[in-house]
Amino acid sequence: MTTRRIRGAAAAVAMAGAAAACSAPGGGGADGGASAESVVIGVPSEPDTLSPLLGYGKDGNSKIFDGLLARDADMKLKPALAKALPEITDGGRTYTYTLRDGVKFSDGEPLTADDVVFTYDTVLDGKTNNTAKSELDAIKDVRADGDDKVVFTLDYPYAAFAARTVLPVVPEHIAGRQDPNTGAFNTKPVGTGPYVLTGWSKGEKLTFQANPNYWGGAPKVKKLTMAIIADDDVRATRLRSGDLDGATLPPNLAATFKNDDGRKTYQATSYDFRAVTLPTGNPVAGDTAIRRALDLAVDRTAMVDKILDGAGRPAYGPLPVDDPWFAQDIERARNLDEAKSILDRAGWKDGKDGIRAKDGRPARFTLYYPSGDKVRQDHALAYASDAKKAGIDVRVESATWEVIEPRMKHDAVLAGFGSTGDPDFGLYTLLHSTLAGDGFNNMALYDNPAVDKALDTGRRTQDPAGREAAYDTLQRALVKNPGYTFLTHIDHVYVLADRWKDLTTQTEPHEHGFASGPGGTSRTGSPPRDRTPWGEMTRLTARRALFAVPVLLVVTFGVFAVAAASPSTPSRRTPARPRSAPTRRPWTGCGRTWAWTGPSPHAGGTG
Repeated sequence: MTTRRIRGAAAAVAMAGAAAACSAPGGGGADGGASAESVVIGVPSEPDTLSPLLGYGKDGNSKIFDGLLARDADMKLKPALAKALPEITDGGRTYTYTLRDGVKFSDGEPLTADDVVFTYDTVLDGKTNNTAKSELDAIKDVRADGDDKVVFTLDYPYAAFAARTVLPVVPEHIAGRQDPNTGAFNTKPVGTGPYVLTGWSKGEKLTFQANPNYWGGAPKVKKLTMAIIADDDVRATRLRSGDLDGATLPPNLAATFKNDDGRKTYQATSYDFRAVTLPTGNPVAGDTAIRRALDLAVDRTAMVDKILDGAGRPAYGPLPVDDPWFAQDIERARNLDEAKSILDRAGWKDGKDGIRAKDGRPARFTLYYPSGDKVRQDHALAYASDAKKAGIDVRVESATWEVIEPRMKHDAVLAGFGSTGDPDFGLYTLLHSTLAGDGFNNMALYDNPAVDKALDTGRRTQDPAGREAAYDTLQRALVKNPGYTFLTHIDHVYVLADRWKDLTTQTEPHEHGFASGPGGTSRTGSPPRDRTPWGEMTRLTARRALFAVPVLLVVTFGVFAVAAASPSTPSRRTPARPRSAPTRRPWTGCGRTWAWTGPSPHAGGTG
């Protein structure tokens, strides 16, 4: 199972459901004949699993499942399976949740506290191939207090813990009888969410139908089909022919639809960035002078203009420049002269062939990008061109991820990352030395004590000012000693049949796919960042009506009415798995995401 193919697996369901909720009765796709209750979306790839136990929907982006909490249109945490926000005691070390009454899984079985405990215990079990363990390492214990209460005890006060409880909850009575890594639940999931998987033809399509017993009310879209179309050109052609209602496309192809009367193009800003990993173990890419020179040699603005057709922004670090956590004044203009000077001072001298060398070693390394990803290919080639002007020879090669993964500890990779929500969510796994070489976590094997200290402080400190100072320190340390060359933050571009009205965009993470995309209310501004321990710390720009990925949980299905309550049943608790030493599995979030994150309307929350 590779996480790069499951993260974001729920966005298309969410987006399509929302779009149809706002469509005109009897409207169609490009030809006007499609049903408003049926939607077909083209996506580039499919997941390996739909089980939250292996990472699917862990950021709350699932329409098959629900978490204890979700987010509203203002990015505030709100109750989902829990009837209220948690009670926090013991100095931030104990979180108590009370479950919503009457919630049932799609098979009719009631949700109980045992299901919640089972979910978290299994995710944290060292035998489970879920790479999110480091994100939940604050949990010391989770237990049921009767059928309707769950109590989490933490080893330390984790500032963003409540935001982590958007993790989807699975039914113990089904998943508990199977091996979480190989069981049928991975492809035949049962959840509490608004949709039910009805079919999965590998390499062809996934089909979903509305859950008529959903606790939040039945969705407007009754049937959703996800067409798996790997080739961007073929996906665009099928969209233009009317075979698809919507698709995610690279900027150059999406631009061909801008003047299409039958379709609309949507552009969403994101935390999704492209960067070159510079492995510490590589004698050239791991050299601090080489890293600093590359940081100054790249022309980020040209990449945005020429590769992204303006659909993005220069990246000076993992956080976008308009994020309130962004360290002020760390923007760097291209400075080729200074890049050369840094190399000269470090002993990397010009060679006759224009390539520098030090102690007989040429300034040369290989840069891989995943085959078929045109945007990454263009970034890699532009990067190599800029590097050569500084005397560094970057040799670009394409390969499948199966070829790239064994080489990541030694060769550079044109990677993609970026998480909405609390800054801890994306920065810790990207940079902390304890995760170096742990699959796709810390791909650069970056090891900087100052950065580690800042990450630990940001994670464990409740004081907002202390957290702000920690993340400021971290970003400035990255400038002085970069383990990655940050290139661009990419806007996500979507094309959708124009039968859906009043659609807006939202801020998205790297793993855009099945649960993010344009959505939210039409707004002229956004509230200020709430730097509280709740972890509601996703960028909400005042320049655009954009919301982070979890918003779609409430935005797109906000038209639902709350279902009638039903009585609970006795506990079905079985013994939890022991938390043995973790089995390391690669976090493959830098790979190509597979699903749709398109436009969606807002019609109020579910309450």
